[in-house]
Amino acid sequence: MGHAIVEMFQNAPMWVMYLVIFIVSMLPLIELRGAIPIAYLFDAVLAKSGLSLNMPLTYVLIIIGNMLPVPFIFFFARKVLEWGADKPVIGKFFTFCLEKGHKGGEKLKAKAGNGLLVALLLFVGIPVPGTGAWTGTLAASILDMDFKSSVIACILGVLLAGIIMSVVSLLLGVALI
Repeated sequence: MGHAIVEMFQNAPMWVMYLVIFIVSMLPLIELRGAIPIAYLFDAVLAKSGLSLNMPLTYVLIIIGNMLPVPFIFFFARKVLEWGADKPVIGKFFTFCLEKGHKGGEKLKAKAGNGLLVALLLFVGIPVPGTGAWTGTLAASILDMDFKSSVIACILGVLLAGIIMSVVSLLLGVALI
């Protein structure tokens, strides 16, 4: 199925592929964890035509795309979620998001103690479902962590996740070709 979706873009201009990868990297739950495998799939499709994505540029775009929402999440997500938690249509979902952020934050606090920033880095950096820059930043905001330190931990976590996902994608790509 992944190849079918990617092949839709086979005749698209290169900038469209970069744009899709950039946008995917900004999406909650998908983030960099989905954007890197998509980039490698795009590259495999392009290789059939003798073309290739500039992977260092792609990686930079993915990192920027993944980090772009972080300040907005840190400063506004908690306020928006608290505002919407008691609203009829959106209340359950907003409450779920607040609880998930709070539980994630409390887990980090309990396990980390004084090493909260290292724990945040690892929480963001180990690519498993439910972790990432969105959830990590929401947890940092709910825990009233320092913005600058939280962003640094998230950037380092995103870089770690990028390395892990690149290695996994390359290994799986070699196995699938």
